[in-house]
This record gives sequence, C-alpha cells and structure tokens, in this order.
Amino acid sequence: MARKQDPFFPSIGSAVEQVDRLPEEDEPKPVDVDGAQPKTENEDDEDRPLKEMSSLCMACGEQGTTRMLLTNIPYFREVIVMSFRCEHCGNQNNEVQSAGMIRDQGVLYTAKILIRSDLNRQLVKSSHCTISIPEFELTIPPGQGQLNTVEGIIRDTIRDLSADQPLRRIQDEETWRKLEAVLEPLKEIVRYDEDDEDAVEGPGRDAEADAEEKLARPFTIKVDDPAGDSFIEFIGSMKDPKWSMRTYNRTLEQNIAMGLVAAKEESEKAEGAKDDAEGEEDEEKKEGEEIYVFPGICSSCGHAIDTKMKKVIIPYFKDIFIMSTNCDRCGYRDNEVKSGAAISEKGRKITLRAEDAEDLSRDVLKSETCGMEIPEIDFVLQPGTLGGRFTTLEGILNQVYEQLSEKVFAGDSSRQDAGEFTTFLGKLKKVMAAEHPFTLILDDPLANSYLQNLYAPDPDPNMKVEMYERSWQQNEDLGLNDMKVEGYEEGEKETQAKAA
Repeated sequence: MARKQDPFFPSIGSAVEQVDRLPEEDEPKPVDVDGAQPKTENEDDEDRPLKEMSSLCMACGEQGTTRMLLTNIPYFREVIVMSFRCEHCGNQNNEVQSAGMIRDQGVLYTAKILIRSDLNRQLVKSSHCTISIPEFELTIPPGQGQLNTVEGIIRDTIRDLSADQPLRRIQDEETWRKLEAVLEPLKEIVRYDEDDEDAVEGPGRDAEADAEEKLARPFTIKVDDPAGDSFIEFIGSMKDPKWSMRTYNRTLEQNIAMGLVAAKEESEKAEGAKDDAEGEEDEEKKEGEEIYVFPGICSSCGHAIDTKMKKVIIPYFKDIFIMSTNCDRCGYRDNEVKSGAAISEKGRKITLRAEDAEDLSRDVLKSETCGMEIPEIDFVLQPGTLGGRFTTLEGILNQVYEQLSEKVFAGDSSRQDAGEFTTFLGKLKKVMAAEHPFTLILDDPLANSYLQNLYAPDPDPNMKVEMYERSWQQNEDLGLNDMKVEGYEEGEKETQAKAA
C-alpha cells in the first residue's frame, strides 16, 4: 500500500530515526579529521535538532522524558513535534505545535481520497482544527495537535469509537448501531483488523498495484483550521487536482475561542459598532449606498437571520443589487446578484482571450441567466449554475472548481469516470494558474453579465463584446413571450367591467 515517499515530504519517522543515531550528550565527542578543535558542549547543544527534558508522568507520578523536534514542512511552515514517554509505566503520547506566527486568516483544505495511496497523505492537525468526512457524516472536533497520515487519523478514530462499543451494545443499542454504521466503512477502507491493528497489507499483495487500487468507497476529507496551522499534503505540486486550499476570515467567536479576543469585548464592540453605524447612516444615505436589511428564516437550520442588500454601481456598465445571507448558528451562507436596470432588448456575448495572471484579476459579474465556456478544456457551464456571482475571474474559477470537486465523485457513475474527472480538474487547475492562454466566453441573453475592461473607456484588444437578437426559444425560457408591458391597463379594465 505504501507509495514512494516524496523527497520534499520526508516522514517524521525517518527524521526521528536519524535523530536517534546522534551521539548522546554523555558520549565522547569525535575529533575532526583535519585536527580542528571539537565543538564545545554549548555549541553542540545548539546544533542538536532534538531536545530532551525530564517531565512528570500524569499516569504514575514518576519522571518521564519529553523530546522536542523542530522540523520544517515544505510549502507549509515550521512545526514542533513533542513526544513523551514514561519508562516506569509505559505511558506515551505525542503532540504537534506551530513554531510560527498566528496567521491572519483561517484555512480550509479539501482532499479527495480515491485510491489507496491517497491514504498516505501526511496531515498536520493543530489544536484548533476540525476534520470532517462528509460521506460518513464524521466530524473530528478540535483536540490535541497531531502529525499523522489520513490513514492514521482514520485508525485513531476507529480505535476511539470502538473502545466502549461492547458496553454500548448492552446499555444503548441505538447508539451502538449508529456508531457501527460509521465504523464498518472506515474499517473496510483501512483494512482494520481488531486482532492486529498494525496489519495493513495482505499476504502476497503487490505493493505498487495495491497503492493504485481504487477504494470501494471514495471519500472527501476536509481540514478546517481557523488558526491556519493545519495542513494536508498535496501530491507533486499545488496543482494536484484532488487537493485544494481556501482561506477565509475568522469570525468573532473563532477569535474568542483562540484567545485572540476577550469575550467581554464582544458587547463593547457591538455598542461601538452600533454608534459608528448611527454616525455613518446619514453619510451612507447621501452617497446612495444605504444597506437594506430584510428579516427572514434560515433555510438550513430554521433560525431567524437577516438578508442584507446593497446597490453597487459598476463603471461603464449598470447598477446591480448584491444580496447576502449569513447564518451565525449553522454557518449557512448565500450570495446573489440582481440587475437594477430594465430588461435589455438584446443579449450580450463576451469573449476574452486570457493570456497571463493579470487577466485573472478582472472583475466578473455573472448573472443567473449567464452561461460560461472555456473551449480549450471542453468546459461548459449552463445558465443557472452557481447563480449570480460578482467576483474576479480567479474567484469564479475557484468556485467552479470547488463545486465540481464536491459533486463529480459522488455516486456510482462518478466513481467509474473518476479518472476522466481527475484529468479534467487537472486541466482546470492549469487554467486557474494561467499556465497557458485560454478563451473565456460569457453568453447572457439578458445582457446582465459583465467582464472588466482593463483599458476602459478605450476598447480592450483581448476582449470582444457582441450584442445579438434573442431567439424565440430564449424569450420563451425567460418568460418574455407572455410578458405584456404596454396596454396592460385595457385588459384590467375589461376584467373589472365584466365583473361589474
């Protein structure tokens, strides 16, 4: 099952083995071959990557040994690996802590585990990190920091959940059945043997063939860390089609939980924000940027929430309304963009030849009636997909990637075509990184979509805008054929006269 180890991601086990081969402090230090003076004790201590200290064992009360190792994870950061062992009672544990500064944003890593070698991805879990596997409705809450693999995390979960199962079967059979429904597929994935927990390979199995074996139940693992101190390994490079990363701003509750903001400041900040809002209300009204708030009900959890709406003026285009809904209880979020102008008489087709990373920073308004195409990778997004979006070209491609990676591997048919989808996602990641020129086509029959012109008000040499007459079928799909905007008063008067 083991895949060939990436030289950029040496396992922590191999690092510890190298450390164990270092001479102990009480052993005589070797003399340099060229006759130079050996290092002093202090110099040698500073160069040693492993630090040892005596610590109290919380199990037996005797003195154990804690080892600390500072190691660097490429493309991530430096971490401190701590390991404790008591020679008296055998108690041992390990923990991982970040050795860097607190990041400004949280991070969410998503990895698709499709073949058996994907289980070997290394994973750093900080004390603030939550790991979830949506397919099994499994969530591992924040706890002690760990440096492990995906398979190791699953094995630890199986071991923890199985600990009291015999007792639950007698005292609470319903809970026992629910846990068994989660444990059975997890055991099947890692070939868990209760008699020999370390058994991974079956006798006579080909390691390379086993590594490429498709899992009977592929799944998605999400690593969500508001502190930004967690990480899951990608294969090859960050263009790994089965791996993605997204950063986000922490909420006030997350900052309080991490100890970055005192809880008592919440009310003070709320009062200050209220005073600031009242002071800026008149200014907002003068500038025409008033934010409207509409009370409603969350469609996910049913609690009361507010939908905020604001008018935005896009230069050289038209006015739009951006509506945002955020639920603080369940985390549900929804954004929608609506046009603030009349229905256009013609449709609009925008064609952009994107050549470099600068084009990815263009603002994009995609209405819910707009379709999107990238011919070079055979990508077609039908109207209505993703709804209305106002973001950048890079942002909308990231949203497309996240939506596809969430859905393409779900279901039996998707598993059969997993290889094709993986290839397509790899092509999409190259487009997201602007590795080669590509063509973006936005086709909106209502002309409510927009792509920023970097040369405005002059024409953009890389962008072509065409206005076209809508077909009868397009008008029918949009409900325009039956829409009467002139002389509708006559029909209403006739109806009232007949009623009289």
